[in-house]
Amino acid sequence: MLDARAGSPPTAAELLIRFGKCPQLDEIFRDWERWAAELLESHISYPPLSFFRSQHNNQSWLGALTMILDASALVAAGVDGIRDEQAKLTFAVARHAMVDLAQLVNAHYDPLAPNRLGEEHLLKLRQALLDHDMRFRDAMESEQKLTHLRSLYEPYAIAMARNLFISLPPWVHPEKKKDNWEAGPWDRAIQARSLAGLGRKAERVRRMDDHF
Repeated sequence: MLDARAGSPPTAAELLIRFGKCPQLDEIFRDWERWAAELLESHISYPPLSFFRSQHNNQSWLGALTMILDASALVAAGVDGIRDEQAKLTFAVARHAMVDLAQLVNAHYDPLAPNRLGEEHLLKLRQALLDHDMRFRDAMESEQKLTHLRSLYEPYAIAMARNLFISLPPWVHPEKKKDNWEAGPWDRAIQARSLAGLGRKAERVRRMDDHF
């Protein structure tokens, strides 16, 4: 469900770019608050679920949980013009899920975990928000708060990803990418046929898009 809402893989920047100025953002956070609670209940009740893989290599339950924490932490830190009440509730439940589920896969909090949002990526995140008329409410205070919120879940997420051999999503895409729903095995052929107006050229296009 995050595919069309936050890209593939889903990122906090993309979610805010698409919905930051829409009232639906609170509804999205509310839905994923419920999802995080259900994830916690189901995976603790049946731990082998933690090892189930997504059908797409750029999606996973851990990636989704991490992205929801990224996005809710970003809003809770203070983005001008975006209400933060629901984001804070979503963050609380999702963080609870992250901490408890880490124990299931023997993932320990690592205070020396790599920084997912270094200075270069933070600059890109700021610019991505600015490009869509969004900015931190108070740059210094908001960034300090974001750093604190990240410290509450990122080391767990990184340790879990390491143990489960899962790649975590970035905070912001380095370049524009298609969502999974936009890609298909015959898309190049369809495009070639549309451009050429002939079926012959389409038949010569054999390379499949990276959909799975």
